[in-house]
Amino acid sequence: MDLNTVLTLTTARSRDDLAALGPTVVPLAGGSDLFGEPQTHLTGLVDLQTLGWEPLTITADGLEIAATCTVAELSRLPEAIGRVAHPLFFQCSAALYGSFKIWNVATVGGNLCASLPAGPMTALAAALDGEVLLWRQDGSDERLPAAEFVTGNQTNLLEPGDVLRSIFLPTTTLDSRTAFRRISLSALGRSATLLIGRSDADGVFVLTITAGTVHPVQLRYESAPSAGTLGRDIAAIDAWFTDAHGAADWRRAVSGVLAEEIRAELAQGQADPGFSWEDARDEVRA
Repeated sequence: MDLNTVLTLTTARSRDDLAALGPTVVPLAGGSDLFGEPQTHLTGLVDLQTLGWEPLTITADGLEIAATCTVAELSRLPEAIGRVAHPLFFQCSAALYGSFKIWNVATVGGNLCASLPAGPMTALAAALDGEVLLWRQDGSDERLPAAEFVTGNQTNLLEPGDVLRSIFLPTTTLDSRTAFRRISLSALGRSATLLIGRSDADGVFVLTITAGTVHPVQLRYESAPSAGTLGRDIAAIDAWFTDAHGAADWRRAVSGVLAEEIRAELAQGQADPGFSWEDARDEVRA
């Protein structure tokens, strides 16, 4: 879609060039979301791709993903870099609603900043206890848990003039076992609910729920919970929502089923034969 109110395009070469950003001048990375709908309030763009950020950087403590890293680049992450959690990178990339053309322009940071509930890069970053680095307009840096960055449907913690610089994933969670589930109303449709389970080396169990909720929701346990406990905690979540991709009550119900699949998979297939999603849901409602 043409952005016919945009009059300027700044090719950023350093952080100083980001001073042009503001309420009507916004960052441009892949542009798949920016050009997807009218942006009549905009007068200018600042191209972040010309900053030349390295897409993927390995450090002693983990993996840094530049905000301008494309989904295609992330999907090709070598197994040695992805470590035990490696399958999750392709699974989340494949959950992006779009063709291979979108994969090659859409960026990891752009997906987070769009802050759609179904954003799979939000799910990935949150599930692995990622940390986002924000470049604030006043020149300061701020690091925040990725799970807290998206605050609602298309809302986040960025202020006008701010830039999401990178996402950091620690080695401790890259070495965790993971399990992935998603469902949509059509085979290639936008995710209606997307769940990622994680089992850490110290026994901590984390379930991250996105797409069916307006912001990421994490359930964290010191050890693997019982099926009943997990089911009741999911039934008690109040962030479910309804849109064209699914009704809130359906999203909650299928999330309960998928969560038990994840719990059983990470417990090496030991499903709880006594678990009933209906009983858990009714107990919470009572």
